[in-house]
Order: sequence, then C-alpha cells, then structure tokens
Amino acid sequence: MWNERYSDAFASYGTEPNDFLREVAARIPEGPVLCLAEGEGRNAVFVARRGHAVTAVDLSEVGLANAAKLASERGVVLTTVLADLGAYDLGEARWAGIVSIWAHVPPEVRARLHAACVRALRPGGAFVLEAYTPRQLGRPGKGGPSDASLLMTPEGLREELAGLRLERCVEVDREVSEGRFHLGPSTTVQVLAFKPAP
Repeated sequence: MWNERYSDAFASYGTEPNDFLREVAARIPEGPVLCLAEGEGRNAVFVARRGHAVTAVDLSEVGLANAAKLASERGVVLTTVLADLGAYDLGEARWAGIVSIWAHVPPEVRARLHAACVRALRPGGAFVLEAYTPRQLGRPGKGGPSDASLLMTPEGLREELAGLRLERCVEVDREVSEGRFHLGPSTTVQVLAFKPAP
C-alpha cells in the first residue's frame, strides 16, 4: 500500500516538514537523529539541513528512494533503513533526537516502540511526536487511519513514554496542510519530551 502511495513522488505528503517539528526542532540537541516511519523524507531532510546526521526508517522502499532523491536535491545526506518498526532495533542511548510524525502502528507495536525510544535516547535527548487522536475520526479534514486503535491520546502516550520528561503532551485542534492525504481541520496530539540525565 505504501509503495503504491509513494509511486507518485512527493504528491502524498509534500516536501516541506511538519509544522510542529519545525516549531521545536531547535530543541533537539547536537547529535544523530532517528526519524521513524519517515516515508518520503521531508522531515528527515529538514532535520539534516539543521546539521544532524539523520537515519530515516520506513517499510517502503519507494518512499525511501524518494527520500534519498529529496536529500540529494536539498544538498544533504540521509542514512535510509528499510525496516518494520515492530522489529527494528533502535539501540541503547544512541540518539540525540527521535522524531515520530504520523507513525501510526498497532497498539501492541506502539507500546514496544515507545519503550524502545525511551531506552534509545541519550541523556538530554529529545523525543518529538505528532499523531492523530481518536477525535480525528469525526473531523472533516483528511488524515490519519480509520482504525481508532492506531490513533493516540495524551494519556496513553504519558504511559508509553514513562521515563521521559514530557514538556509538552497535549491534544490540539489545528489546520494541517501536508500534501493531499493530510489536509484540513485536524485533531492531533503533540509531544516534546526529554531523556533526563542520570
């Protein structure tokens, strides 16, 4: 499904970064950054242009090929990894930042993935997330899964990200304009969190 969606390069979600990531990117400390479910690379390229070494993980080889093309066009280098987030090893205390924008996975995968993110961040490292919430199902905008179990709530994320200091973890109503599949009035959850120093 994702290979098919990304076959029309950059039409799905555009080439510009997510608004929330743009807002908080300066809070990511110096060092390597991991971008989850990165698709065609718009967020990873944005972070790389800020001087980070970026690894972009996705399960679509077509999306990652487009990401590499966008990186080349924008004068940066990405490390791309073809992997299912349910099986990908994030490592231990490895990343200065982890970015999760619209990474909607089944709840049992999500719980393991978010616990792995906590372990994989370096002390002081930043975790940035935006995802659709269950309230999106009743919104007129386009975006997010139709399966409510794939959507996220601030309450659930506070549990799944135990071990991080959550500076921001709120549900917001906002206009999203990211390609043809994320467009219009939307309800999302935004998270900015940090791994405490020992």
